[in-house]
Amino acid sequence: MNIGQLARQTQVPIDTIRYYERQRLLPEPPRSTGGYRRYAEDDVSRLNFIRRAKGLGFTLEEIGELLAISAGRGDMAAVKDAASRKLSQVEQRIDELARVRDALKVMVDACPGHGALRDCPIVSALREDG
Repeated sequence: MNIGQLARQTQVPIDTIRYYERQRLLPEPPRSTGGYRRYAEDDVSRLNFIRRAKGLGFTLEEIGELLAISAGRGDMAAVKDAASRKLSQVEQRIDELARVRDALKVMVDACPGHGALRDCPIVSALREDG
């Protein structure tokens, strides 16, 4: 299949497919006699793997590691370890976002939404040192 067909089948833009090739997440495909890239079903599976891993928040570097592990250069424990590290990062980010939400809620609740800007508790809180 050509790159357009691969893009449609995997719902990944053509430019992204080329980028993944440059990043060595996708192997350089063989070319037709006319010079067009020719992709196989393995490329569909690999691209779907990349897309799903990105959807779970894995970085391209982490995805490269997962691809290497899944290609037989690791074992299930290595995959679990990588997923556990990502889960820990996600949980930390959730905690950070909860703190941000709580701080914003306090500021929004404290602001009457009318009056002189100099009396705005949100602006005052943002201007405070420390």
